[in-house]
Amino acid sequence: MRIFDPHIHMTSRTTDDYTAMYEAGVRALVEPSFWLGQPRTSPASFFDYFDSLLGWEPFRAAQHGIAHHCTLALNPKEAGDPRCVPVLDELPRYLVKDGVVAVGEIGYDSMTPAEDTALAAQLQLAADHGLPALVHTPHRDKAAGLTRTLDVLRESALPPEQVVLDHLNETTVGEAADSGCWMGFSIYPDTKMDEQRMVRLLRLHGTERVLVNSAADWGRSDPLKTRAVGEAMLDAGFTDDDVDRVLWRNPVAFYGQSGRLELTSAPPEETAPGATHEGNSILRGGN
Repeated sequence: MRIFDPHIHMTSRTTDDYTAMYEAGVRALVEPSFWLGQPRTSPASFFDYFDSLLGWEPFRAAQHGIAHHCTLALNPKEAGDPRCVPVLDELPRYLVKDGVVAVGEIGYDSMTPAEDTALAAQLQLAADHGLPALVHTPHRDKAAGLTRTLDVLRESALPPEQVVLDHLNETTVGEAADSGCWMGFSIYPDTKMDEQRMVRLLRLHGTERVLVNSAADWGRSDPLKTRAVGEAMLDAGFTDDDVDRVLWRNPVAFYGQSGRLELTSAPPEETAPGATHEGNSILRGGN
């Protein structure tokens, strides 16, 4: 089973997670930029974070045989903080970099006018840079948030086939499917979707335009939930080809629209024992 996790926050995870993910079949992933729990207080902290998603984290993933890509944005949680909004002016210089396969996460948290502005501006940035967009649907008032999101999308220059609406569930999948956008589902241990609910939705709606992710971060989450979905699909009678479509070919097709996916092995100098990134290694002890 080959797996491409299209939404996981590896900055929050350990090298043991990378090892377990590789053993489970994960060979590629996308890490969206997001908030860190502790509020940021200046744009500079975003830029250091973006640089780590473009440098250190791909290096760390390569050490475990996994191809790392990222999406960059001013996330919805901080889009209303005036200390963070200047990030929008600097995003264009990051969106041209290799490894950036979409603008995201963008969307709504509390559905404020400031979030309206940030969403519309970043959809335009995606269109200007020929990139797809990863859109976060809010955890509160999800149905109303999706409707509001689709209203903004219809006014944007980005076609629906270049948008994934993430964190969907049973209450929002119908409207998302009708929109023509891709549909993203986050599988969590306690909240959002679980693997059995995901299988039921796949039976109802099919496997086209569906992305399944772990969205694993610093909270209670599990980076192996993509594998759990694949196994649940097989147990429910889906074929190996169905599983491959959902867990590999679909994310490759969506993020491939960026023209920047690199799914081949990393250069030997990045994976050799003792390899370093800017002088730093993942090794500890006497190395």
